[in-house]
Amino acid sequence: MKRYKKYVFESENGKSFEFVKGAKGKVNIKVLENDQLAACSENYANPPVLEGYTHVLGTWLSGFVIRRTSDGSDFVWVPVGYLESTGTLDGIAWGEKFGRRNYSYDNFSQSGAHEEISKEYESQMESVRKYGGFYISRFNISRNEKTGNPQSVRGGKPWTKTSFNDAKIVAAGFEKSDMVTSHLTFGAEYDSVLEWIIKSGAKTYVEIVENSTDCGNYVNTAGATGEIIPTGSSEKNCINNIYDLAGNVDEWTQEMAENSSRIIRGGGCKAYGYLTPAANRKIGKPKEKYPDTGFRAVLCIK
Repeated sequence: MKRYKKYVFESENGKSFEFVKGAKGKVNIKVLENDQLAACSENYANPPVLEGYTHVLGTWLSGFVIRRTSDGSDFVWVPVGYLESTGTLDGIAWGEKFGRRNYSYDNFSQSGAHEEISKEYESQMESVRKYGGFYISRFNISRNEKTGNPQSVRGGKPWTKTSFNDAKIVAAGFEKSDMVTSHLTFGAEYDSVLEWIIKSGAKTYVEIVENSTDCGNYVNTAGATGEIIPTGSSEKNCINNIYDLAGNVDEWTQEMAENSSRIIRGGGCKAYGYLTPAANRKIGKPKEKYPDTGFRAVLCIK
């Protein structure tokens, strides 16, 4: 019979423990000041304007937009501290403001316990707690026609027909400095965006989770052609200053499913808004290149 050891952890007043899964099944234990855990609740309404960017419009609740001066790429602040503590990393232990929500089919990906627990993800969690939120690309990533570099701009052609592996590399190359890095959207980030949209009143739960037809470019949307349109083409597809979150192209995320597959969110231009709303999850093979699947980049502030 296998025996287990029992460990009891006690902390001083004002301190808490954080348990994070490490490599080879190990568990890393961090001692945090309680004010560190609540930091995002205090700072979310004061988005930092990064070096090399300018604030162009919006507030923290309606969509605070910053623009990179070098190429005009836009990013929108997601105020995680404003959310309720109903997120989770593994689909079981509820309690994080920054985490996945089981909007779709009441299920998470099968291998949820293994998803997103990486140094990159841990860095983003620390950043979110420190600054109160994170920046996500305002538009699906497109390719600059002159330089070939990734961009988040109005009128770009969504960068599709790219595998998860390639999308992850492209997103990571968007920003890389001592102060700011970038990455492909984590499942926790995607769900935090949806939760913010619903709580802010920009869209209802039904419009995000059950039927997104009227806020995206779907095959059954009035006037739709069943083809991908340039990013930011329609104001009706703008939610809290984020464009095309529903319809047009669905999006790769780093959320992991069985057999190392990855989760694709939302629905594309050939899908129906009531079958694949913004919150929809489906499985994608990391090496496959899907014609209607794009991606976004997210910033991690050091």
